[in-house]
Amino acid sequence: MKNTLPASRQVDRIELFDTFVRIVEAGSLSAAASQMGSTQPTISRRLTALEQQLGLKLLQRSTHAMKLTEDGERCLMLARGLLETWQAMDEGLRGQAAQPQGTLRVLAPHAFGQQQLIGPVADYLARYPGVSLEWLLHDRLPDFIAEGVDCAIHVGTVEDPNLVALKLGEVRRVVVAAPQWVDASAPPSHPRELADLPWMAVRTFYQNEVLLNQRTTGESFSFAIRPRFSTDSLYALRNAALRGLGLGIFSHWLVDEDIAAGRLVRLLPGWQAPPLPVYLVYPYSRLVPARLSRFIELIRQAAPSAIDV
Repeated sequence: MKNTLPASRQVDRIELFDTFVRIVEAGSLSAAASQMGSTQPTISRRLTALEQQLGLKLLQRSTHAMKLTEDGERCLMLARGLLETWQAMDEGLRGQAAQPQGTLRVLAPHAFGQQQLIGPVADYLARYPGVSLEWLLHDRLPDFIAEGVDCAIHVGTVEDPNLVALKLGEVRRVVVAAPQWVDASAPPSHPRELADLPWMAVRTFYQNEVLLNQRTTGESFSFAIRPRFSTDSLYALRNAALRGLGLGIFSHWLVDEDIAAGRLVRLLPGWQAPPLPVYLVYPYSRLVPARLSRFIELIRQAAPSAIDV
């Protein structure tokens, strides 16, 4: 179908879509105006102009609240995609000299995102001052389009064929407990000796069974557990272990300082739980904005030291 909009009108609509997305993400017209260096009346006029051009009501506004309509939800998803494509095309035409601009939204696991990856994130922001970063912490894969997420750091398998999954490395996992659970004169030598001890579990990766592998011989041994304490937080599990609640399986990077200081003891040093893969994940796209491509490059370089393979 031939496009009947004049070129200037098409450019104006891109600006209106950008304003609409900024309003939703900022949470109010005044906040969007402040972020965009504009005024609230100007932002309000742009929103009204977009609604009139589309013939749709996008936002329900009252004195104290703002809510997307059903049409607004649909428009937000499509507007984000349009703006991403427009910016990626502009950056692609200008080549590698283009400096990344805009907001990058990244979802990372709670524990990993609070500790191991903050260094690379700080390096990224120092290198690219035109980018702002929304660092969202959740132990799941997002709905990339609906949530406006550019990429995610994910621990565990990735099964969605519609996603690009770049493996960054693997996280070593070990069994630890407070010293009171270990007889220093006769430490356990085989996993079967741990089966009757009190266990804790991190529900994201194990709940009812423990599987351990012998690193030298390749022997595997599994046994059922009934956790005294279970959680979806690695930090909560670590604090519970420090208080002596029982045994747990931990990412090595989280407890290595506690082990070195004697606050926790590693049991069965020759055995470990299967390592967990770590992926950088994002949707397939023919146009990847510079802020995302540069982030991918930096994280892949930083991964070996950050992940503690």
